Amino acid sequence: MQKKGFDNETYVEEQTREILARVDSSNGRLYLEFGGKLMFDHHAARVLPGYEPNVKVRLLEKLRDRAEIILCIYAGDIEKRKIRGDFGITYDVDALMLIDGFRSRGINLRGVVITRFENQPSAVSFENRLKRRGVEVFRHYYTRGYPTDVDLIASKDGYGRNDYIKPSKPLVVVTGPGPGSGKLATCLSQLYHDFRRGIHAGYAKFETFPIWNLPLKHPANAAYEAATADLRDVNLIDPFHLEAYGKTAINYNRDVEAFPLLKRIMGKITGNSSSYASPTDMGVNRVGFGITDDHVVRRAAEQEIIRRYFRYSCEYVMGLTDKETVQKVELLMDDYGLTPEDRPVVESARSSIPAGEPDGSSLRAVAAALMLRDGTIVTGKSSKLMHASAALVLNAIKKLAGISDSVHLLSPATIESIRNLKRAVNSLPLHLDLEEVLVALSVNAAVFKPALEGMSKLTELRNCEAHLSHMPAPGDESGLRSLGINVTCDPLFNSRRLYNG
Repeated sequence: MQKKGFDNETYVEEQTREILARVDSSNGRLYLEFGGKLMFDHHAARVLPGYEPNVKVRLLEKLRDRAEIILCIYAGDIEKRKIRGDFGITYDVDALMLIDGFRSRGINLRGVVITRFENQPSAVSFENRLKRRGVEVFRHYYTRGYPTDVDLIASKDGYGRNDYIKPSKPLVVVTGPGPGSGKLATCLSQLYHDFRRGIHAGYAKFETFPIWNLPLKHPANAAYEAATADLRDVNLIDPFHLEAYGKTAINYNRDVEAFPLLKRIMGKITGNSSSYASPTDMGVNRVGFGITDDHVVRRAAEQEIIRRYFRYSCEYVMGLTDKETVQKVELLMDDYGLTPEDRPVVESARSSIPAGEPDGSSLRAVAAALMLRDGTIVTGKSSKLMHASAALVLNAIKKLAGISDSVHLLSPATIESIRNLKRAVNSLPLHLDLEEVLVALSVNAAVFKPALEGMSKLTELRNCEAHLSHMPAPGDESGLRSLGINVTCDPLFNSRRLYNG
């Protein structure tokens, strides 16, 4: 069982106090840009063991009497159907999930902003879908004059073109399903409209990573660089903060580069010079104060860097990212003396690959390994009957339930019935993926006690670490995700077929 290195209660207390203090100092209304993932922040949970993935939502629940949400989504991401990697869903679907999450917790959603709107067909369809479900939608456009012509930016032809969202609470949290959602531009546009109406408002930023009060070379901050390797983010010492206060604080390149421009725009909008002396000053993040065991966090962060290496390596062979992204993470691994094999399940999976082909020459022989919470490693291999991921999960729950290896949790009749169905509808390959095996297991559990005992152990696989010697098929990937298993894989396709591999 992984040790905890983070205390949520301390964090929530510290963070609530800091945000409320910033609201009070704004003398009116505060637009708080929420970077990163507001809900289901599994990256933070992996890097900071003990961190609750939805702790920021708990924070908003405490503030809900004074807070409301503006949700931003970039029209281009809707059009390109950009995917959120940890859930395998598009950004527009993630936005719908976020809205449901806010509503279920009694957090007021003021509206959804489609940013850089240019009448993209998919964005218009998404807008209509939301409106017909009772969600207010606003349009923001590409900011004319950005980034050099401040006079045009802060004018009726710049931010003035955007729809104004009239807030009802003193704290307006501006968030989005991912980076590049247009959160900052939305905050500045709202400031422009407020000051035009004689309403005093302020701006602050909430980013979990990088952690400003940890060392520059701390693995937790390096894990952020690894996670944003495709964006080319680089952590650095905030030069403005060092000059103003003589103190070291960690920020990242985009915030530091944008700070002089941001100060100019805010000064133009408000008519006053900004009270912020550095980009770090703009932040309200207190996550560093929730760390209780630095050693645990360092080791967890190093493992996250390795996970990101595998993820980007797979995305590269799928054509989803470039070689430079992979190389950046490789350099980070070199900096911290890490290798792919430092992830314990990697060698176990690779060494378990069976000889021969499981079901015809188009498929590769592959294997998978999973580390249980007590440190025991279980493996699974591909066969003519099922995928390696399916065998892995069955072997893992048998181990947890104390069921003998000789006991089959799925009856041969059940497996053959599914294979016959796949033959009838010409669904290849015939061997069962993890999703199919989980359904079959649930059916067998109704009549076979060992299957029921094994199925009861599936929840114990959540947050366990696994590695596949290949990239999973869709049914394996979604099955592993639904079980909450942290999976990495080697950048190899499990089939030589180009379609339906």
